[in-house]
Amino acid sequence: MVLAGALMVTLFFWPMWNITLLAPQYPDGVHMHIYINKIGGATKGTLQNVNILNHYIGMKEITPESIPELKYMPPIVIFFIITAFLVAFLNKKWMYWTWITLLLLILAIGLYDFYLWEYDYGHSLDPKAPMKFEGESFQPPLIGKKEIINFTAISLPHIAGVFLIISTLLAMFATYLKSRKSKTIPS
Repeated sequence: MVLAGALMVTLFFWPMWNITLLAPQYPDGVHMHIYINKIGGATKGTLQNVNILNHYIGMKEITPESIPELKYMPPIVIFFIITAFLVAFLNKKWMYWTWITLLLLILAIGLYDFYLWEYDYGHSLDPKAPMKFEGESFQPPLIGKKEIINFTAISLPHIAGVFLIISTLLAMFATYLKSRKSKTIPS
């Protein structure tokens, strides 16, 4: 459980998610990185380039300041880091179960919120956009790869996202071990 909490610290240093756009005019791709508190990219002008591309098809500009999740995610992560250490120190079965249940619930809500955010950006298009594509959605995939006009959009966890997955699996394993152990020894 201590390791699960420690791995979550990576969310403050590395991107949690990556959306890559590949196209003939961008053979190396445009890599947008989503952190728990900001949106950037592999290069300094990535977000500006994505917003320029989005403008032509009528997508809203991505402005990190207008995304409330980037403000309240850091305190949520801090809560889970601190409570992971507390759960490990107090070592009570119910605390393990409560912690992992809350984490899984928050992760599910976060993925659903991210899907809604992508859906809104991909479907709420400006009718006065310079380029129009009837019946086309520009929503990137939640996870995986999708062809959008002449772009290939790839959406996957990044470094800290992978560590978060490992952290979750470790916490689930710790909860399993604690539950198994408490069947034979009272906690």
